[in-house]
Amino acid sequence: MSPDTHTVKAGAFTRIDATNRLFAGLIVATFAIGLIVDRFGGLMGQVGVGVWTWLLLLRLIHTMAPRSRVPFYACLVWATAGEVFLSLIWGLYAYRLGNIPFFVPPGHVLLFWLGLAFAPSVSVLFVRCVAALAIVYSAYALYTGLDTISAVLAGLFLLCWSWRDGRPLFSLMLVIALMLELYGTWVGNWVWQTEVPYLGLTSNNPPLAAGAFYCVLDVLVAMSVWALGAARPKRQPA
Repeated sequence: MSPDTHTVKAGAFTRIDATNRLFAGLIVATFAIGLIVDRFGGLMGQVGVGVWTWLLLLRLIHTMAPRSRVPFYACLVWATAGEVFLSLIWGLYAYRLGNIPFFVPPGHVLLFWLGLAFAPSVSVLFVRCVAALAIVYSAYALYTGLDTISAVLAGLFLLCWSWRDGRPLFSLMLVIALMLELYGTWVGNWVWQTEVPYLGLTSNNPPLAAGAFYCVLDVLVAMSVWALGAARPKRQPA
């Protein structure tokens, strides 16, 4: 069974008890192989990866109960808007063909699913170590002047991390997002600007705290689900 208990209580996601190892394996394989195909397969390769990624996401969502799908729809909307702003408007990073690849929005949702699925198994030690490393690296970035945007992003991560119920998810997302960023930039699917537009900050390729953007995405999704639940008319007792 795939995770199907994605609800929001008191503004925080409840723990997900079940994971689907098959879907997890397919998602990881999609990232690992799909980025290679995108890099070396030209436009047709990119379109093919996009079609596969969308089909995988739609199949995953189809296995969920209707109410459980709402966070993933919200994630898709916010992730798409974020890509348009961060890449096309702000110019913080650029994809290989100067567009937003067809596979990117559903890819964000699949990564979100991985985070939700595995966050319950994250240890307290892992959560604390990630926060400590974020503090240490942000101090290093400020001191050296290298990757100073990561100092800002680490602060953003710690702000999200203050939300106690979300700490396992945020800590895990910071790590797996960094792994994906390192892989994608190494293959050459996208590149981060060394000088952050308009802010006078510096950035590695990728910034090591880039996963903070995913933490903000998680918060926006949770807030959206909460808002939709609050706006839903309550049934009157018979």
